[in-house]
Amino acid sequence: MSLNPERLWHSLALFNLYRLVLGGVLMLMSDLFGAALSLTAREQASFFWVSAGYTVLVLLSVLAVVLRRPPSRWQLAFQVCTDIVCISLLTYFSGGVQSNLSMLLLVSLAFAGLISHGRITLLYAALASIALLLEHAYAVLKLDAPAAQFFQVGILCISYFALAWLAHGLSRYALASEKLATSRGADLASMAEANRLMIQDMPDGMLVVDERGRVRQSNPGASRLLGFAFTPGEGVGLGECSPLLEALYAAWRQNPELGSEILHLPRTNNPVRVRFLRIGGEALWGAVIVLEDVQRVQEQARQVKLAALGRLTANIAHEVRNPLSSISYAAELMQEEAREPAQARLLQLIRENTLRLDRIVQDVMQLSRRDRSRLEILDLGRLLPEFVEALCLTEQVEREGIALQLPQVCKVCFDRGHFEQVLWNLCRNALRYSRGQAGSVQVRASRAPGGSVVLEVEDDGPGVAADALPKLFEPFYTTDSRGTGLGLYIARELCEANGARIEYRHGEGGGACFRITLAAPAKEQGD
Repeated sequence: MSLNPERLWHSLALFNLYRLVLGGVLMLMSDLFGAALSLTAREQASFFWVSAGYTVLVLLSVLAVVLRRPPSRWQLAFQVCTDIVCISLLTYFSGGVQSNLSMLLLVSLAFAGLISHGRITLLYAALASIALLLEHAYAVLKLDAPAAQFFQVGILCISYFALAWLAHGLSRYALASEKLATSRGADLASMAEANRLMIQDMPDGMLVVDERGRVRQSNPGASRLLGFAFTPGEGVGLGECSPLLEALYAAWRQNPELGSEILHLPRTNNPVRVRFLRIGGEALWGAVIVLEDVQRVQEQARQVKLAALGRLTANIAHEVRNPLSSISYAAELMQEEAREPAQARLLQLIRENTLRLDRIVQDVMQLSRRDRSRLEILDLGRLLPEFVEALCLTEQVEREGIALQLPQVCKVCFDRGHFEQVLWNLCRNALRYSRGQAGSVQVRASRAPGGSVVLEVEDDGPGVAADALPKLFEPFYTTDSRGTGLGLYIARELCEANGARIEYRHGEGGGACFRITLAAPAKEQGD
C-alpha cells in the first residue's frame, strides 16, 4: 500500500523545500553564529562548505523532482542518504553529538517512514545510526570526546528506529483509512445514484424535505401531481409548491399518528393520497412525502376487476354458446313448419335475439384471447385498400363512401387478425353514423414525428355527445339498441395488447374521429 504517484511527487517536492530552507539556514549559521558555537576557523570553514555542498545537492534533487527522473523510490533513497552523510559531517564539525544537530535526522527519517515501502524504513534508520556511531567513535579516538556520550548516542539511535517505524505504521494506517473512506464514499455514491434513479422512475410523487420544510429532492411524478416545476439544486419551500401540503406537513410534525390523507390539489384538481415517512431517529431530520395518484390506483383496480370479469365472462360465454346454438337451430326448424303469421313472427324474434346473443358471446370469447397477439409487419398501403373492398362488399355500401389517404410507404407492427377486427369495428360504426355520401368516412394514415404511425377513422356524423365521452370505451356501454357495447372496449384492449393506443377526438367536420397510434418497424423508425 503506497501513495498514488501524484501525491508522492508532491510530498517529495515539499520535503525538498524543507531541505532547501535547512541548507540555507545552516550556511548562515556558520557565518553568523560560528563564534557562539565555539568553532575554530577550520571547523567554521568546513561547516560552511559542507552546508554549501548539501544545498547544491538539494538543488539537484529539486531539479530531479521537477523532471520526475529517476523514479521516486531512487530519489527518496538518494535524498535520505544525502541527509545522513551531510548532517553527520555537520555534527562532527560542530562539536559532536552535544551540538544536537543529529536531531535533524529525525525529520528525514520520519518523512521516509511516511512514504517509503515496507521495511526499507528500518534500513534508513540503521544507516543513520551507523553514521552517528562512527562519527562519535572517530571523535572519541581522535578528538578525545567523552566516551560517556555513547549513552546519548545510543538513545538517539533508538529514537531513529522508533520514529521511523512509528511513522511508517501511521502512514499505513492513514492510507488504509483513506482507502476505506474512498470505498465507502463510492458505495454511498452508488447507493445515492440508485436511490435517485428509483425515485425518478416511480409513478408516484416523491418529495424529500428537511425539518424546515425545504424540498431537497423530488421526482417527475411530484411535479406532475403538484403542477409545479422543481429546479434541481434549489431548496424550494413546501409552501411555494403547495400550501395545503405544507399545512398537512406541519400538522403531521405535531401529531405523527396522522394517517394518510387525501388532498384535492387546486393546480391540477387531482385527488392525491399523502403519506409521510419519518427520516431520522429521535431527532427529526425531515421526511419523505409520498404522493399517490388516487385516479391511477382506481384505474389499476378497475383493470384488475375487468380482467377477472373478462375471465369469468369468457367461461360463461363458452358454456352458453352450445345451448344458444341449439335454441337457434330449433327456432329455424320451427320457423320452417310454422303456418300462422303470428307464430312465424315470434320465431323470427327468437332467432334474431339468439343471433344477437351469439355476437356477444363471440365478442367476449375474442376478448379473452387478446393476449395471444403475434406481431408482424403490416404494409398499410397494400392492406387497407383490400380491407376497404371487403368491408364494402360485406356491408353492401358504395366504395366511394370510404376515402383513403395513405403515404407511399407506411408499415406498422401489429397482429393482422387484431388489426382487421379493430378497423372493422371502427369503420362499421363510422358507416352507421355517417351521412352515407361519397367520402363520408375517411381513413387516413400518416407518419408521426417520433417515428410512429397515426391511423385515423373519421365520419361526418353528429359525433359523440359530451356526457358519453367518459364511458365511451367501457364494456357494455352503447347508444344503439342493436349493438353489444363491446366494440370500442375490445378495440382498446386489442390495441393495448399490440403496443398501440386508441383515443377519441372531435373530427374537423364535427363528426367522430378515432385515432390509433401504432408502432412502426425499427428500420423505419431509424429512417
